Amino acid sequence: MERLAAKPTASIPEACDTWSETCAAYRFLRNSDVTWESILAPHWARTQERMREQKVVLCIQDTTELDFNGQEIAGLGPLNYEARRGMYLHPTLAVTTEREPLGVLDAWMWAREKRGDDGVRPGQKESLRWVEGYERVAEMAAEMPGTRLVYLADREADMVDMMRRAHELHTPADWLVRAKHDRCLPAGDGAKLWDTTTAGVPIGEIEFMLGARENRKARSVRQQLWAREVEISDGKHARLTVTCLIAREVGAPAGTKPVEWRLLTNRAVETREQAVELIDWYRARWEIESLP
Repeated sequence: MERLAAKPTASIPEACDTWSETCAAYRFLRNSDVTWESILAPHWARTQERMREQKVVLCIQDTTELDFNGQEIAGLGPLNYEARRGMYLHPTLAVTTEREPLGVLDAWMWAREKRGDDGVRPGQKESLRWVEGYERVAEMAAEMPGTRLVYLADREADMVDMMRRAHELHTPADWLVRAKHDRCLPAGDGAKLWDTTTAGVPIGEIEFMLGARENRKARSVRQQLWAREVEISDGKHARLTVTCLIAREVGAPAGTKPVEWRLLTNRAVETREQAVELIDWYRARWEIESLP
């Protein structure tokens, strides 16, 4: 483990010092009694111990590709293109509100099956990872009454199935996701979610520094904030009460795309301070995309 950790991008023979170490590494990896879950179990336990020392913990979920294209490895599946081969990993990362990593909480890992002749891909429904991800966070929240857990995810998690499941569990953990769908509100007057939220006067503003990325310089961002509690369909002939929070950049430099976030949450937002807190929490998830 020390060899591999010191050279994480190297192959096993390159990372190991001797041929006997290389053989030992391959024997270990071939051992069917060794699972990645059992290897991670002590880390998961220590992560939860660190979480209990915090008042608020952000539980950030995202999916990444493990790209093994061009390698003859059994058990791989298609990635974003059918010709690319690898696996998917969907971890939950626990961080403090000050962005200090506490560890990994949970993970889904799977290989896709190839599409059939009918164009349908067999296998498990991949969107379940967002619902089950919330369920795992909710289970931990019940064991940590002194710590507020916040499930954080980007647009792929804008699923009424997840929100409905949180409601069924009585929302032991808060959730905050970026909205993907401009839903029709069930009031029957044709109102849409985003226009309804931004109708009226903003509740305030927020200003922060946007970090530099490839082909983009760091700059200051000023956003106006709107928040509104609305009812949406739960997908099963009932309604869910959620809060939509929209942060829209004003005064963006010419030639740059304004930064706008549309968020959904179970939490009530009545003041600028409450909105700013949620925006700051979401930025902890969004900033992952900006890491070099």
